[in-house]
Amino acid sequence: MSRADVLVPADWAEENLNSPGVVFVEVDEDTSAYDGGHIAGAVKLDWKTELQDSVIRDFVSKDKFEALLSAKGISNDDTVVLYGGNNNWFAAYAYWYFKLYGHDSVKLLDGGRKKWELDGRELSKDEVSRPATDYKAKDQDLSIRAFRDETIAAIGNKNLIDVRSPDEFSGKLLAPAHLPQEQSQRGGHIPTALNVPWSKAANEDGTFKSDDDLRKLYVDEAGLDTAKDTIAYCRIGERSSHTWFALHELLGEQNVKNYDGSWTEYGSLVGVPIEKGV
Repeated sequence: MSRADVLVPADWAEENLNSPGVVFVEVDEDTSAYDGGHIAGAVKLDWKTELQDSVIRDFVSKDKFEALLSAKGISNDDTVVLYGGNNNWFAAYAYWYFKLYGHDSVKLLDGGRKKWELDGRELSKDEVSRPATDYKAKDQDLSIRAFRDETIAAIGNKNLIDVRSPDEFSGKLLAPAHLPQEQSQRGGHIPTALNVPWSKAANEDGTFKSDDDLRKLYVDEAGLDTAKDTIAYCRIGERSSHTWFALHELLGEQNVKNYDGSWTEYGSLVGVPIEKGV
């Protein structure tokens, strides 16, 4: 797999806005961002209301995912190009989500909204409507998703990468500083986890760093053991999706999983070990 298989630059995106079989999809942390201007023709996915089950803390079911993409006008044969704010926080989450349900051709717009806006490229407020499709998803690919018990068993045995900020890792904060300090019961990190904040994988313009720089970051500087399996986590699974993308899709590390339960789940479990400090 090469970068061209999983990333598209902004120039390519602009040249292919009207290409048959290419669907642009925006997914943002700020779910109102799309309404203020989006790439022409792009459809919106709301990670809170459309990609999360409203009753249980989990993804929507396979049936609901099929219905969602069918209603958005996305077909199985389409190349889906995802982008969003915060250097593709939730776009990377959606990318991982699409892979989990077996979509064959999905890519990230390198740099997301940030790069698009820095370039001064056009945004539209036009309403987008696509003909409905009959989308068929596959069963979840659990080779890329980690759950609670597997994560606990990984302590001291696999690479655990905590991609949150140093203040969250140490236990000083429970969530990013700009968000309410709520949800998990305790602060800290999973024992033996390495702290490699997700943002270190991105350049100033939001694009991903080069493969050489990424390998230096994770292996040379952080001490990732490439002979071991890896589980990445953050607070709710979106920042760790960005790191999963860097490791699995860009660097080609095969046995990498995203623990989307993340600290919100782990930090509230009864009877599991945590560590504080750096």
